Amino acid sequence: FPFRVERSWRPLLLLWGVRPDRASVELTDDGRMVARFGPWHVATPISNLVHHEITGPYRWWRAIGVRRSVRHGDGSFCSTSRRGVLVTFRERVRFARVFRIPALTVTVADIAGFSSALERRGVPGAKAA
Repeated sequence: FPFRVERSWRPLLLLWGVRPDRASVELTDDGRMVARFGPWHVATPISNLVHHEITGPYRWWRAIGVRRSVRHGDGSFCSTSRRGVLVTFRERVRFARVFRIPALTVTVADIAGFSSALERRGVPGAKAA
């Protein structure tokens, strides 16, 4: 699942090493979720995913790039401020070599497809209001 990279954020993201060929989330055949965003990555077994939720829109200054929330400690790989998918972990996952995060937001291009793929693998999503 490639990331949705908005044209206006491409120059900034390129400074961080984020290019289309280096920004994706993969649900692997061996049962892992691997999110890559430039030089950063988060990998965990799908069995460690407990929930997912479609979120957004976000304030661009709080979203674009690689982030870690001060309030909850969640991580994010965001290339748009429109919408993303928040994936919650059973056990915290290594993030940026230093932190262990309880959840990760990713702004993939096909949000509905990613959500459906997670549900097919037994990761429940939030019910639409």
